[in-house]
Amino acid sequence: MINLAFRTRCQLDKAMSIWGIIIGGTAGFALGGPIGGLLGAAAGHAVESKFVPSRPDPQATKRVAFTVAVIALSAKMAKADGIVTRDEITAFRARVHIPPSEVKQVGRFWDLARQTPDGFEDYAKQVARLFVPHAPVLEQLLDLLFHIAKSDGDITGPELSYLATVARIFGFDDADFDRLLALHQSNGPSPYEILGVTSDIDDQALRQHWKHLARTHHPDTLTADGMPEEFIAAANDRLANINAAYDAIARQRGL
Repeated sequence: MINLAFRTRCQLDKAMSIWGIIIGGTAGFALGGPIGGLLGAAAGHAVESKFVPSRPDPQATKRVAFTVAVIALSAKMAKADGIVTRDEITAFRARVHIPPSEVKQVGRFWDLARQTPDGFEDYAKQVARLFVPHAPVLEQLLDLLFHIAKSDGDITGPELSYLATVARIFGFDDADFDRLLALHQSNGPSPYEILGVTSDIDDQALRQHWKHLARTHHPDTLTADGMPEEFIAAANDRLANINAAYDAIARQRGL
């Protein structure tokens, strides 16, 4: 029988935003390593007074790890080219829902992540272990990093090297990385680049590929795989681009 206190804790966590959970340290129990260390540092002594359930929810663990990884990897990427600006946080807020009441605390969490001694590879490896290699939810995380990298202008050489390393840790090959990079180039990607196919693909294969992308990148699928609901706006943007690219090609081909 599930402990009443544990059930109450789960109900409270569901009612809280992901920001309240990570800043309060209520999910730090399920994560060790650099992510757990960052959660503990952000919560301070407050984490010691929180109830620690004996049966942590794996999905809650994934949601927390995803969020902390986005912040930690974004914050450390801001240092990759030696230039730290607030544009990265502004870009982050443009794609991710943060209630006004949580903005300052999320900003402090961001600054703390930037200063932690753990390398970015440690954060990337820890979150990668929670998902299968090449998972769409990891691609969503990487897409957010690309978006943040270009927030203060073109993606710099050091940022590009940083992103390539994270992509490899997540299980993406060079072709996957080039496809993601094309989505964020200043001159804009072609519809074929958005879908990750060549222009000689036949109509049936194109339609099947589009349906696969639309299904695996649907916000409902991503949230079921561990993406927090606060990131749905970014997922919706990505899905809209996928659908728009297919529609453009379909019009060209008279489908």
